[in-house]
Amino acid sequence: MRIAVVGATGLVGSKMLQVLDEQKVRIDELIVAASERSIGKEIIFQSKTYKVIGVDNAIAAHPDIAIFSAGAAASRQYAPRFAEQGTFVVDNSSAWRMEKDVPLVVPEINADTITKDTHIIANPNCSTIQMVMALAPIHKVYGIKRLVIATYQSVSGSGLKGINQLNSEENTDKDVARYDSTTTKPAYPHQIYRNVLPHAGDFCDNDYTSEEEKLVNETRKILRDNNIAITATACRVPVNGGHSEAVNVETLRPFEIDNIRKMLEVTPGIIVQDDPSTNLYPMAITAYDKDEVFVGRIRRDYSIDNGLNLWIVSDNIRKGAATNAVQIAKYLIETKLV
Repeated sequence: MRIAVVGATGLVGSKMLQVLDEQKVRIDELIVAASERSIGKEIIFQSKTYKVIGVDNAIAAHPDIAIFSAGAAASRQYAPRFAEQGTFVVDNSSAWRMEKDVPLVVPEINADTITKDTHIIANPNCSTIQMVMALAPIHKVYGIKRLVIATYQSVSGSGLKGINQLNSEENTDKDVARYDSTTTKPAYPHQIYRNVLPHAGDFCDNDYTSEEEKLVNETRKILRDNNIAITATACRVPVNGGHSEAVNVETLRPFEIDNIRKMLEVTPGIIVQDDPSTNLYPMAITAYDKDEVFVGRIRRDYSIDNGLNLWIVSDNIRKGAATNAVQIAKYLIETKLV
């Protein structure tokens, strides 16, 4: 079993290697690849040292599975070349997510969309993954009519650049103008330290951001229902790891709140933390470096019929990226698709 990690030196790529080890994925030969500036660097995996190679050389090694975290441009360029030779590509970028014939997969929900012919498989956006984990069982039983979403996304969602900007501003307490004058280009157009930006992703022509559009389009594709009405506001907050979401759900059919809670409690990959009497609810700081999705503040929305409020938190680098991708790779191996 030859497995390549493309983008192995980055924030998510490094975590992918860690999760591959934790999940005891069968690897007979590991190939670590990255951009030209990282070629020759050394990576230690399971007490062995590996030298980073270029992507062309990784293709020539004919891996069975290539897990990508190298950005959309690199995925567009290289994923088809891997796929043409029979490699299964699990891509963490936005490049292929909305392509009609490319499965967009959260294994607990729709692994069945993967076949022997789908050699490019897309990993959803981090904020989408954690939300649909909680919504899928609800949609299956009650149907979802409408979603109103507000996200509070950590700076790690912008990679090392976002983390570096927050840490730099926190350590030096510089304002944005002074930060902009440094040699490091900031991740955000404003100070993020002690601030909240109603701006995650890039602005689109309709004045929504790319992160908001992903929540709309990816949710419909994963839940296989284009009739769900969805609107979202995505915010960036000064937190190093973990995305939080306030999700207002309107279901098609009436529900009992206790049934919703029980349903989520038995859903694999979800941990319910919901006891207002003891101030128990999900938080980014307690979800950090964990693979599960945490759900709390489960309560009825009395302003509409069949209204429900959920608070959903997850580590965006783990389940939101690396863990989900590794789960897909494990599925390919365990179902003998590869």
